[in-house]
Parts: sequence; structure tokens; C-alpha cells
Amino acid sequence: MNILLIGSGGREHALAWKITQSPLCDTLWCTPGNAGIAEVCACVPLNTADHGAVIAFCREHAVGLVVVGPEQPLVEGLVDALTAAGIKAFGPSAKAAQLEGSKGFTKDLCKRAGIPTAAYERFTDADAAKAYAAGRGLPIVIKADGLAAGKGVIIAETREEADAAIDDMFSGSFGAAGAEVVIEAFLTGEEASFFALVDGRTALPLASAQDHKRVGDGDTGPNTGGMGAYSPAPVLTPALEAQVMREIVQPTVDAMAADGMPYVGVLYAGLMLTESGPQLIEYNARFGDPECQVLMLRMKSDIVPALIAAVDGGLEHVNVEWHDAPALTLVMAAEGYPGTPRKGTVIEGTETAAGEGVVIFHAGTARDGEGRLIANGGRVLNVTATGRSVREARDRAYVAAEKIRWPEGFHRSDIGWRAIAREGKTA
Repeated sequence: MNILLIGSGGREHALAWKITQSPLCDTLWCTPGNAGIAEVCACVPLNTADHGAVIAFCREHAVGLVVVGPEQPLVEGLVDALTAAGIKAFGPSAKAAQLEGSKGFTKDLCKRAGIPTAAYERFTDADAAKAYAAGRGLPIVIKADGLAAGKGVIIAETREEADAAIDDMFSGSFGAAGAEVVIEAFLTGEEASFFALVDGRTALPLASAQDHKRVGDGDTGPNTGGMGAYSPAPVLTPALEAQVMREIVQPTVDAMAADGMPYVGVLYAGLMLTESGPQLIEYNARFGDPECQVLMLRMKSDIVPALIAAVDGGLEHVNVEWHDAPALTLVMAAEGYPGTPRKGTVIEGTETAAGEGVVIFHAGTARDGEGRLIANGGRVLNVTATGRSVREARDRAYVAAEKIRWPEGFHRSDIGWRAIAREGKTA
């Protein structure tokens, strides 16, 4: 089977790395790809917003499956266009992708379906939003309704911060994503992520992970798209995973089907584990980035049959097996991130950094005119490792990162600290 992968980040490099291991994959293309993906498969320059161009490429190259990595093409209806053209595509329809594309849509669905989540209200007017926030306790959570690259969430500790966040969003700092604002009660607990494959009616549990959203050590500084992750998340016990499937994931799948927009693809539940049980923070309609990187290292099964089964409605007959060894990924970012990253700086040593138990996934990378590897984005490299414990995986990742010569890059020094602390208590 010929496969086309959509995307250019570390998530897509990890997916390409995994897909090309499948005996079912004859040829893999990726668009637009990055310098690391280009070492795994051919990268092609398609405009994914031009659905006709993507369809034409698929027909010309006999593509049997399209795997859509990032959220933007999903929300823009790429899967709908491909499906209408008779081309198999892994990912939700535009309507179903509203689970990520609109936080208000998801909150309303949770209310209807009785899915545990924080109390909330939706607003299109700054004054009304401020009045509501003023009547609630602190801290309070202010969210841009639409897609904001993982950065449209502000936890306001004071009334002044809440008002400033509301003004900021309505003034266009997040573009169209801030045309509507969702205000939520602050949930206390520990965050974790849980992933499931969905075929419209059956939800197949995959695995858990924990990421590190803040840019600085000790979970300080502004939010990012993610500075590192590990899997599994020890805090999500098998009993809690079963509860998440029973009370959150499956009710969501059932509600989407009942509403005439069956969900197909990866359902990524961002959770808060509170004293009263797991509550949904938000959904993503695709694999997480950098969570996908650790999931792909841990996945023992061939991923391609599972992707096809999701598209064809056959997940009830699929079983995905996992390696017991934990995996951890460390994000190396460009100077200036999460603001304006410094691009064009030269990176050396990635080839020698990879080795036994260590894979370097590229995110924002490119090649310059001399063939040198250069930074071409904010989050640039994902140093990903496995080990007998999270601590061992962490140690391998950091040793590998030290071999990469990139003075203009930076990374956190404490990825995996929660899991390592738990390992210390049980050692």
C-alpha cells in the first residue's frame, strides 16, 4: 500500500518512522515534511489547504491511505474531501474535529452527555466575560475557543490577569481563535493524557502519557506546545484508565455518533486527575506532539493495520500491544521560543547522538544550501529514549542531547520528574 502522511513536526517524523516499519507500507510520502522525515521517506511540496491538489497526487501515485497528522487540515475538512473522492483517510471529519477546533463545542457536548469536566461559560463579548469572571473564584481559566497551537490558555491568578487575558484574546492576539472565549473553573489535581483509536463507534484504548507544557524548569514560564513527555504515566493506573474509557471516552464517541458526526481517528483526552476522579480538560483530534514520539517507541504492534481498521470501522477486531519499557522525549527548542524563535542556526551531532535505545525525531528542521542541518521552527528536535525505568530513559535522553552541538538551542533539565519521583518512592 502507498501511504501519504500530512505534516512537518516531530509527531509526523515519529509516525513516518513507525509506518515505514510496516510490511503493508510499499511507499510512504510526506508533505511538507522536514529534514529528518526526508531521511525516512520522500517529502513532496503539496499545499494541503488545496484539497484538489492532494486528491490529484493521491490518484497519480495510487495512494491507498492518507494519514493526517496536525489539527489544522482536519478542522479545514481535508478528510471530508479525500473521503468524498474515494480515498481512505485517517482522521476525523471537519464536524468531528470540532472536538479540538472549538473548546465551547466540546464543553457543550460534555454537558449534554454527563461527561465530567470543569464548570464553564462561553462568551463573545469582553464585558460579559469580565463580569462572569469577577463572580467566580481564583485562579480561573481563560481559553481562546479555537485553535491556538497549544498556547491559547491562560490561568489567571488575579482579577487583573483575568481581565487582561480576556482583552488580549478579544483584541486578536490569537487571531480568529479568540473570537469566542471559554471561561472555566480551575481544577486542582495532576494532569495526564490518554489516547484511544476510534472508528466511529468502537474506542480502542492505546496508552497514557504526561507532557510538560511550561517552557521552564519546575513548570514555570509561558505555555508551549510541549517541552517533553513520557509514557506510560504512572499516575494513570489501570483502574483509572478503565474509568476514563467508561466515563469520558466512550460517552464522547457515543454522543458524537448520536449527533450524526461519528468520530474517526485518534482521540486525545487531556485529563485532570482530581480528588473526585478524572475530569476532561480538553480533547485533541490527533496524536499529541511530543506524546506521539514516546507512543511510537513503545508501540510493539504494526500501526498500519490499526489505522486502516479505524477508517474501515473494524477496531473491535484489533489489539495493539506495547513494550513494557517506558519512553521519554526531550524537546530541544530554538532561542526565543515560545515567542519568536531564532531560525537558521546550524545543528551538528544528531547522527552520533542517536544509538541504542535513542531515536532523534526532527520537528522544526531543514537543510540549507550547503546541506547543513538548520533550525527552522520553535520546537526543533525531540531526543527520545527508552529504558527499564523512566529514570533510565531520562538519563539516556540527556546524555544523547549533550552530544548535539547547537549553542542556540535550549531544553528543560527536569523532564520526567513526576514519574521519577514516584519510582523513587516504590524503589
